[in-house]
Amino acid sequence: MIITQTPLRISLAGGGTDFRDHYLQHGGAVVSSAIDKYVYVIIKERFDELIIVNYSKKEIRETVGDVQHELVRGAMEMTGISHGVEITTLADIPSQGSGLGSSSSVTVGLLHACHAYRGTLVDAERLAREACEIEIDRAQKPIGVQDQYIAAFGHLRLVVFEPGGAVSARRLGMSESLRRKLGGNLLLFYTGRTRSSASILEEQKARVNANKGLLDRLKAIALELAESLERGEADAVGWALRESWDVKRALASGITDSSLDQLVQRAMKAGAVGGKIAGAGGGGFLLLYVPGPLQDQVRQALPELRELPFHLERDGSKVIFSLRGYETK
Repeated sequence: MIITQTPLRISLAGGGTDFRDHYLQHGGAVVSSAIDKYVYVIIKERFDELIIVNYSKKEIRETVGDVQHELVRGAMEMTGISHGVEITTLADIPSQGSGLGSSSSVTVGLLHACHAYRGTLVDAERLAREACEIEIDRAQKPIGVQDQYIAAFGHLRLVVFEPGGAVSARRLGMSESLRRKLGGNLLLFYTGRTRSSASILEEQKARVNANKGLLDRLKAIALELAESLERGEADAVGWALRESWDVKRALASGITDSSLDQLVQRAMKAGAVGGKIAGAGGGGFLLLYVPGPLQDQVRQALPELRELPFHLERDGSKVIFSLRGYETK
């Protein structure tokens, strides 16, 4: 039996510049951090030859090609597992439409578990690269490539996407006290609305060329935020969230509406320095940067929203239980 633990993430700046249609021509950059909310994947050998998959549904299949969960199917095919396993996915929060990168965390966690089951220890770069292949190339999801890298690598990072296709995920040089201050000033509230990000992202992808100026601005915000954090300026995150949300709202029609805008405005009026709807927008979680003394005021201004307490996470995807050894390849 193998169990993997893979973090979800919050994106602080640059989201949207990680679409290949954009960054392969113009480059992109995001600042993101893993958080201490996780996806767990369990894979266990079966006595018979069946494939059992447990998630919000239960599948009993005889061949990999018949598995309906496209991420499970992709991970099994990529790692060469063909039969005789039971795979279960679990999550700390509802995984659909959260805006916290859950789909990519599931994919990274599945790959990590499947590789470990085969006795192979792989590095974070390979996990991220293979997760992108499964989600974008095989499953044809209209998504970017930042979530896979943060899920695999963990920590708070500047992820840079080069026009030639290379991706680097550099851990930001910050003191532990600054990291604690930053994490302590970030709040997450559940809007009560889940959404499929596909339609928003499809429109955003189709508008990549028309949105070039906006995307260039988002990249610049991410690069500036990374520099500010490495200078010790945690409060720059509030500015980055505020600026990014103003730009992001123009990328696609479904990213926000009057009720979501009002939530952000109420939080800002109560003391938040900046905020945005996490992920693709349209629902999920509201991310805010609020100095400690003003946090209770913001909570009181959003009484209908449930807060999700969290901390920034250092580790990326990892095996937390294994009954078999590895060999490194």
